[in-house]
Amino acid sequence: MSARPLAASRIDSPYAWGRLVFSLIIGTVGGVGLWSAVVVLPTTQELFEVDRGLASLPYTVTMVGIMAGNVIMGRLVDRLGVAVPVLISAFSLGLGYVGIALAPNFWVMLFAQGLLVGAFGTSTTFGPMIAAISLWFKRYRGIAVALVACGSYTAGTVWPPLVHGMIDVLGWRDTHLVIGTSCVLVMVPLAFTLRGSPPVDAVDSGHSSDGDSSPKSLPMSHNALQCLLVFAGIACCVAMSMPQVHIVAFCVDLDLGAERGSTALSLMLGLGVISRIVFGFVMDRIGAVPTLFIGSTLQAISLLLYLPVEGVWTLYVVSALFGLFQGGIVPAYAVIIRDSFPATQAGVRVGLVLSATMAGMAAGGWMSGMIYDWTLSYDMAFLNGFTWNLLNMAIVVLLLLRGRVPRHEVSRPRIMQATIPIVGRWPGPLR
Repeated sequence: MSARPLAASRIDSPYAWGRLVFSLIIGTVGGVGLWSAVVVLPTTQELFEVDRGLASLPYTVTMVGIMAGNVIMGRLVDRLGVAVPVLISAFSLGLGYVGIALAPNFWVMLFAQGLLVGAFGTSTTFGPMIAAISLWFKRYRGIAVALVACGSYTAGTVWPPLVHGMIDVLGWRDTHLVIGTSCVLVMVPLAFTLRGSPPVDAVDSGHSSDGDSSPKSLPMSHNALQCLLVFAGIACCVAMSMPQVHIVAFCVDLDLGAERGSTALSLMLGLGVISRIVFGFVMDRIGAVPTLFIGSTLQAISLLLYLPVEGVWTLYVVSALFGLFQGGIVPAYAVIIRDSFPATQAGVRVGLVLSATMAGMAAGGWMSGMIYDWTLSYDMAFLNGFTWNLLNMAIVVLLLLRGRVPRHEVSRPRIMQATIPIVGRWPGPLR
């Protein structure tokens, strides 16, 4: 059997699905870096005696670290495969959380959170992991990418109540020691299951390998498409960050308690897993750009629904809707990139776009904290998120319009091209 048929047989294969399962587990464990700072935000504020804006900085620097790490680790994935970056991630998370537990002051804790947990730790379990699994699927690429992207949401479902419970029993510092140890023990063995090169040639059989060909799905230059996706990623995630980052603090301000906030976050992210799976199937049917527009529109609606929330049951209902509505947004960016660029650029290209989403989460989390400090209310923070969501929708509409087939390129039925004389006109040249 030649190399090309052998490579083709591995695409969408049981082996590829097995890699997907291991990738999802790694994303769930390593994704703790996305959510631990959210859960401990009120405790961090009290422990280090800082205001709400500064207490939001650990999450912000984590997002900035992941933003840089997505590109760096994505490049490593393109060059070395995904196993080595996962090993680096596991040990960085272990060192990072131990460093946080032993930090003598707020700024040392902030350094460990941003560099070790963010840049070299959790970053690998997000964008690079998504890019890596996209190389093993073609027909089911949408659902495969969505499932691996669920790692951040399953992490958000599992870790917040677990971290909250451990803080009550073990305290703030010992909780971080347990998290770091768990990451190393689980992720290191799983990293060795992801060795091996992907069948890149088979996946890209119809795509130019030099990167000069135009995107298959959108008639615009590579650089223009990349820039639009970067701006769209920033805008959507500034909006997305408001409920996800501040939901626990929002519940405290409503006198519902931090425990109810952790429950609402877990509900939101648990249903986000379902949302990502559903939107993954939708992407495989209607395409990534239309799916992105649907998700962005629904997210905008759900942000406005938070404004009248006062009781615990309305909070749970709106948080559930938010989770169900926005789960397909981030995976859509990765699928657009994979459908439009060579596979040899997948790691760095997907990393750049998902870094932009992290930048949006970081900026949005910080912005919402500052708006709260200025207004002593989260109402303006939700409206700020809604405004950024409208910007995202405008960019997606532009992509939809550019993606339409120009009128003169639409193929006409053969019957309309038949050489039948039109009544009142001579069928040929006059002699």
